[in-house]
Amino acid sequence: MAKEFVEKITSMDDDFAQWYTDIVTKAKLADYSSVRGSMIIHPYGYKIWENIRDELDRKIKQTGHENVYMPLLIPESLLQKEKDHIAGFAPEVAWVTHGGEEELQERLCIRPTSEVLFGEYYKNVIHSYRDLPKLYNQWSNVVRWEKTTRPFLRTLEFLWQEGHTCHETEEEAVEETEKMLNVYASLCEDLLAIPVIKGKKTEKEKFAGATFTYTVESLMHDGKALQTATSHFLGDGFAKAFGIEFLNRDGNLQTVQQTSWGFTTRIIGAMIMVHSDNRGLVLPPKAAPTQVMIVPIASHKEGVLDHAYEIKNSLKDSVRVEIDASDKKPGWKFNEYEMQGVPLRLEVGPRDIEKEQVMFVRRDTGEKRQVSVHDLKSEVEKLLADIHDELYKKASLYLKEKTLIAFTLADMENFLREDNYLIQAMWCGNKDCENEIKEKTGATSRCIPFEQESIAETCVCCGKQAEDMVYWAKAY
Repeated sequence: MAKEFVEKITSMDDDFAQWYTDIVTKAKLADYSSVRGSMIIHPYGYKIWENIRDELDRKIKQTGHENVYMPLLIPESLLQKEKDHIAGFAPEVAWVTHGGEEELQERLCIRPTSEVLFGEYYKNVIHSYRDLPKLYNQWSNVVRWEKTTRPFLRTLEFLWQEGHTCHETEEEAVEETEKMLNVYASLCEDLLAIPVIKGKKTEKEKFAGATFTYTVESLMHDGKALQTATSHFLGDGFAKAFGIEFLNRDGNLQTVQQTSWGFTTRIIGAMIMVHSDNRGLVLPPKAAPTQVMIVPIASHKEGVLDHAYEIKNSLKDSVRVEIDASDKKPGWKFNEYEMQGVPLRLEVGPRDIEKEQVMFVRRDTGEKRQVSVHDLKSEVEKLLADIHDELYKKASLYLKEKTLIAFTLADMENFLREDNYLIQAMWCGNKDCENEIKEKTGATSRCIPFEQESIAETCVCCGKQAEDMVYWAKAY
C-alpha cells in the first residue's frame, strides 16, 4: 500500500476541536511549547500574521496614528490606580515577584493590556489643548493567565496591537472609537473575507474600565461566535485616576477623553474556522504568504524548469509567487500546498509548453482551468479576486443560514440544544435576564447591533418591555 502523501486530518463533522488543532499543526502554522497554553508560531503562520499586521498598520497610520512602545512590566501600585480595570483583569494577571535571587519590594505585573502605562505617560506629556489629540498605537505581546487555551484562539501570551488615544472632547473620542471599529471591520471583510456584525457590548460584557465597548463579531463554521476586535470609549475614568489634565481653550483645567482598541493573533484562528475544510487550510488570497505555487511536471525534461522560472519572473511583480523545484513527486506537492491553503496552484509540463498554456487549480473549489501563457498576469489577478469574493460570499451565506430568531427563552433553549446558532432575540436590558439566558442556554450576548430590528416588543427572557435586539451565541 502506497504511503499517503499527507497525514489525514480529522473531519470537522466528527470532532471540530481536533479538526482545528490538526490544521494548525499540520499546515505548519504553530505548535505547542513547553509552557502550558503557549504556542510557537512557525514561519508560515508568522508570515500570515505579518501580512495581516502590515495591512492593519498601514490603515492605522493612514488614520493619523503613530506607533510607540511601552514597557512589558507594570508596578502593582500603578495597576491599582483604576479599580474597575484591575478588578476585571485580576484573575488573568501574571506577576513577577523576584529579580534574580532577590524578592522584589513591589510586585510587577506582566502587561495584560497597557491602559495604565499610557495613562502614566499621557499625564507627563499632555499639558495643553495644543497637545491633543494624541493618537498612539503599540504592536506588542501581552500575557493573560487563561484557564482553557487553544492555539491562536486563547493563549497565555499572544501578539496584538493596542491603540490608545486622548482627545479634547467626548464627541471626538466617540468618533475615534467608531472610526477604529470600522477599520477592523473593513480589514476582516476586505483582507480576510470574513463577514462581521458590528455593535455595542452590553454592560456585563464591556471592557473593564470602559464607558462602553464596540465590537466586531464573526461566526465560525461550528456555529460559535468569535469576538474578532474591540474598540473602547474610556471616557475620563482613566484620566481622572491618573490626573491627565490640560488647559482647555478657555484657560481652565480639563481631563482628557480617551479610547483604546485592539486586534490580536486570534484572527488567524477565526480565519481557519471560517474558511478551511476537511482537506486542510484555506487562505484568503490577500493574507496568503504564497498566492500562487508553481509545480513543474516532469521537471527532469529539458526546458520545463526554465519555463517554470520564466513564468515566475513574469508574475513576481504582481503576486506572491513561489516555485517548488524539489525532487518530491508532484502528488506530494499537490497535497502539501492544498494542506497549506495556497490559493492557486499552477502546473506546467512538456505538453503545456507545446500548447503555450498552463493549468491552474483553485484551492477553494478544486476547479481546474487551462490558461494561455499570454494571458497569465490578468488571469491570475482575476482568479485571486474571484477566490476572495467566493470565500466572502460562502461565509456570508453560512452566517445567514445559521442565524435564527427566538421569541421566547424556550425557543433559544431548543435551538441551542440541537446545534450552535447565532440567535436574534429582544432583551429588556436587565443583567439578570442576561445571566439567566447564559445559565439556561450557554449563550452569551455577543453585541447590540448598530442595525436594529424590532422583531418583538417583549424581552425573550422575562416578557417585559424590550429595549434592544441582541445577538446571542455560544462563543470562543
